[in-house]
Amino acid sequence: MKIIITGGAGFIGSAVVRHIINNTHSSVINVDKLTYAGNLNSVSDVAKNERYIFEKIDICDADSINKLFQKHQPDAVMHLAAESHVDRSIDGPAAFIQTNIVGTYTLLEAARTYWKNLPLKRKEAFRFHHISTDEVYGDVDGTDDLFTENTSYAPSSPYSASKASSDHLVRAWHRTFGLPVIVTNCSNNYGPYHFPEKLIPLVILNALSGKPLPIYGKGNQIRDWLYVDDHARALYKVVTEGIVGETYNIGGHNEKQNIDVVKTICTILEELAPIKNSLLDIPNYESLITYVQDRPGHDLRYAIDASKIERELGWIPQETFETGLRKTVAWYLANRDWWSSVLDGSYKLERLGQGT
Repeated sequence: MKIIITGGAGFIGSAVVRHIINNTHSSVINVDKLTYAGNLNSVSDVAKNERYIFEKIDICDADSINKLFQKHQPDAVMHLAAESHVDRSIDGPAAFIQTNIVGTYTLLEAARTYWKNLPLKRKEAFRFHHISTDEVYGDVDGTDDLFTENTSYAPSSPYSASKASSDHLVRAWHRTFGLPVIVTNCSNNYGPYHFPEKLIPLVILNALSGKPLPIYGKGNQIRDWLYVDDHARALYKVVTEGIVGETYNIGGHNEKQNIDVVKTICTILEELAPIKNSLLDIPNYESLITYVQDRPGHDLRYAIDASKIERELGWIPQETFETGLRKTVAWYLANRDWWSSVLDGSYKLERLGQGT
């Protein structure tokens, strides 16, 4: 297959790119605008592969997107390009409306125009895979309840509302125009190459620098954590084996309170990067935990029922939270160059040498 991956320089998108190039025979056209979170260093290991192509394009640019389809003649689209940070969506919702809603509409229209003119066999095989989030469902009410594919949408933040809107557009293009779409909604991802503003990498890097580890409210918010490489495997399975018109929830079976996640990271760091071997003047990493005012509209619990994708497509996560988190901490310890270039902004300058 030849697959367009939007947002392929982002956290999850780059994991999908690496997985496809390293573990399949498919080809990838990585389409990314390279906003602040887009980092081509995240795909540097596969960038010279003959099955990999990068195109710097804004998905809101209809002319460029239409030319992209005509130039590369893809068999599928995996749409991951999105603004995704809740805090940023509260501070400035406009970018989320533009990228997540207008960008998805623009991509859908380009895909529809391209798809309807394909020869019959290629038309039947074409797939538009929209990758979304469990945050569109809002809070889980009961302590034992889970999000299913039929859970009603109740987004709480500008980010989740924009993603819910994009989900609705994708399904409407399927019902009205017949575009062969598949939708997936995933739980919180973590793992290597995660932009440092998100909880897990933020805690790791702040702890190593002796900075405060900020915890919203009491830290009792519960998330289902999914290792990003497990998610990448699931997404490729969905785009190659999933049923048109269906939705698949993808979760890691790892419900954890935020405070417990932070304390677990501190414990792993004590083992892999002991305080005694550092220049930090603190008794332990946990002493850096600092409770801050909760953010507005903060959902308390997300929990995914991933039984459908397990039952119908045979996917199950390979990593437990403990194994995945240990791998993640170890990766950040071993890849200081990657995250240092993000923290000091030099990764943006490196784009000039990569033809972007």
